[in-house]
Amino acid sequence: MGGAQELQVQVIEAQEPNLTKDEDVITQPSHPTPKRGYKWWLLMALYIFFVLSGQSIATLLGRLYYNKGGNSKWMQTIVVTAGFPFVLPLLIYFSYKPSIPNHNSTSNKKSPSIITLVLLYTSLGILSAGDNLMYAYGLLYLPVSTYALVCATQLAFNALFSYFINSLKFTPILLNSVVILTISASLLALHAESNGTTGVTKVQYAIGFLCTLGASALFSLLLSVTQLLFEKVLKKKTFSVILEMQVYPSIAATCVCLVGLFASREWWSLKGEMEQIGKVSYVMILVWTAVAWQVFNVGALSLIFEVSSLFSNVISTMTLPIVPIFGVIFFHDKMDGVKMVSLILAIWGFISYMYQNYLDDLKSKATRTEANESSNTTAS
Repeated sequence: MGGAQELQVQVIEAQEPNLTKDEDVITQPSHPTPKRGYKWWLLMALYIFFVLSGQSIATLLGRLYYNKGGNSKWMQTIVVTAGFPFVLPLLIYFSYKPSIPNHNSTSNKKSPSIITLVLLYTSLGILSAGDNLMYAYGLLYLPVSTYALVCATQLAFNALFSYFINSLKFTPILLNSVVILTISASLLALHAESNGTTGVTKVQYAIGFLCTLGASALFSLLLSVTQLLFEKVLKKKTFSVILEMQVYPSIAATCVCLVGLFASREWWSLKGEMEQIGKVSYVMILVWTAVAWQVFNVGALSLIFEVSSLFSNVISTMTLPIVPIFGVIFFHDKMDGVKMVSLILAIWGFISYMYQNYLDDLKSKATRTEANESSNTTAS
């Protein structure tokens, strides 16, 4: 009997390193891990829908705001985060919902202190406010199709930050994707014209391009840092953690934006904007823009939490073929030859990345199979 117990202990000890190894495999690649139930895949499909629909609608409504006569960059910055009250009921519900016990849960580990969380969420909120302001300038000075295509560089930036922050391993295919997407945005920089935006000078176009490029880089950095915080600081595997990461930084970002709105004196022009656009239309545009950004944030943070920041960014990049098409339909943007080539390169880069995901899936599945065979051999 004693020998059998010793053998059982040895088997358990032999399996523990394999479990740790599997966890590393799960957290590092930029793709959904295999061996998931259908409920998990349904959730992933829902999160992907949130990202695609939320970002597309918010971008188009932001362009509509400017086209109708709106001119406040701070107002467009505020609506990105000011919709957090819509998420509060979900946060309250999931915060008090009893969690299901899980032997792999890390809830027994020490949680970060209140001071640490306040500094963390405040810092993220301030950076998010600056990022959203740069995006607002880009959306003001660029046609929506050009704006969306320049945002493709966020995937290249995210791959770079994931390499240093999240230990992403570059492969030739992934590098090919990054280079192609970078070339795609560079074509737009060389093609500096103000098609689709009335009264925009070349200097303003350049400012819009640089702001969008800088915002894409900062957004990618925030995604990689968020993944790192989920894994190393927060550590809890609950949906309430995702909502906390969305709500609390949004509160800080909204406060920063309100200060900027009054300090810049842009709030003086809001009444004139409302009269020009129409009170009902003005409120509806801002409210639904705020709601759309909250839908996007729920989906993006959930994908970071469940998979990785790079995978979340790839799904976000899938809006590239969607937004420019609607930009041509609704805002009469010109889809000329250079933009078409840039769009094709962006799609090519996206397909290259998804092919790398497919190869990573196969490698991850093979690793699990070897681990299971090794465990069975030790047990026998």
